Amino acid sequence: MTEINELLRRPAVFKSSIMQIEPQWIDYNGHLNMAYYNVLFDRAVDELWLKFGIGPDYLKARNNSTFTAECHVRYVREIHLGDPAQVSILVVAADEKRIHTFKELRHATDGWLSATSENMTLHMDMSLRKVAAFPPDIYANIRAIADAQGGLERPDGIGRSIAMPARKT
Repeated sequence: MTEINELLRRPAVFKSSIMQIEPQWIDYNGHLNMAYYNVLFDRAVDELWLKFGIGPDYLKARNNSTFTAECHVRYVREIHLGDPAQVSILVVAADEKRIHTFKELRHATDGWLSATSENMTLHMDMSLRKVAAFPPDIYANIRAIADAQGGLERPDGIGRSIAMPARKT
C-alpha cells in the first residue's frame, strides 16, 4: 500500500523512469520504428502495474494478469536515437475488470510530445484465460489512483478516433 500512498500524496499523472532509445529500434527512416513506441509504453505501464500490485509476482502468486484489449497510438513527432524518453500515464477510468489508460511519450528533458497511446486493459484469470474481476485489494489500489487522477486535466486526444479529414468544398 505504500506504493499507492506515494502516488496519492500529490495527485498527478504517473511518470515512468527515463528510458533510452536503443540503436536496434531505429528504422531505415532514421527514427524510432513504430513498434518500439509500444515497447516504451509497455515498459512504462509495467512500472505502474507494479505499484498497483499486478506485476510478475502477481501472476505467480494469484495466477492473474492483464491483457491489452485495445490500443490507439498517435505518432506526433519523431523521436531519435540519443533522445531520452519518459511516459506519463493517466488512469482515465477503471471498473472491476478493466483499466482505461492514456499515455504520453515525451522527450524527457525538452518536454515535447512524441506520441500518445490510449489503451483498454482487461484483468485475466490465467487458469481460465478469461476476463475476471480484480481481487478487492488490487481493485482498491486501482480505484484510489483513478479517483485521485479524476480531477486532473484531460490531455488532448482521449477518445480520438481515426478518420480522414473532412474535405473543404
